[in-house]
Amino acid sequence: MPDETTRRVRRLRRSELPVDTVELARYLIGKTLVRDLSVGRVSGRIVETEAYPIGDAAGHAFRGQTLRNKSVFLAHGHAYVHFTYGSCWLVNVTSEEFGVGGAVLIRAIEPVEGVPIMSHNRGVSRLRDIARGPGRLTAAMEIDKQLDSVDLCSYESPLWLGAAVRPAGPIGVTTRIGLSKEAHRKLRFYERGSPFVSGPRRLLV
Repeated sequence: MPDETTRRVRRLRRSELPVDTVELARYLIGKTLVRDLSVGRVSGRIVETEAYPIGDAAGHAFRGQTLRNKSVFLAHGHAYVHFTYGSCWLVNVTSEEFGVGGAVLIRAIEPVEGVPIMSHNRGVSRLRDIARGPGRLTAAMEIDKQLDSVDLCSYESPLWLGAAVRPAGPIGVTTRIGLSKEAHRKLRFYERGSPFVSGPRRLLV
């Protein structure tokens, strides 16, 4: 059963989410990502995001809608889950109006609830390593293609967005990580001082 920490977390309404990719990427810092599993609930504070706005050559929507990327064209507040690097799933939040492609990649969370479950799923014991990075995050929370296109604002969804369990700290912004196109753009947002943020420490100024 959920503990008191996330029992009190209110699901975010779609009307609260900015209909703009960059604004949403910043807005999501400090909010809660929740996954309801058969063995219990796991959740974490979102501490790092990356924006892929309209017209971004690095974004999956850039070349238009296909069977593979159709979920990224859903109305803001849905999940776009895709496989990458031949090894891991990544979870994004759609960020524009229906029919317009845009998404925010959830890059890292600070584990809040269900830590033993997430630790077991990852095969690690150190708290900061459980979900520090987008592939680690999805492995810890058991997020895969089955959750592609789910409504992150719905009470029926096993994966959802919640309000902050505590206020976010100061938010930093850097260039994006691991891209070959438009990597220079400052579209990566993070909570300053959080040990759960991924990537090179030299970027976190």
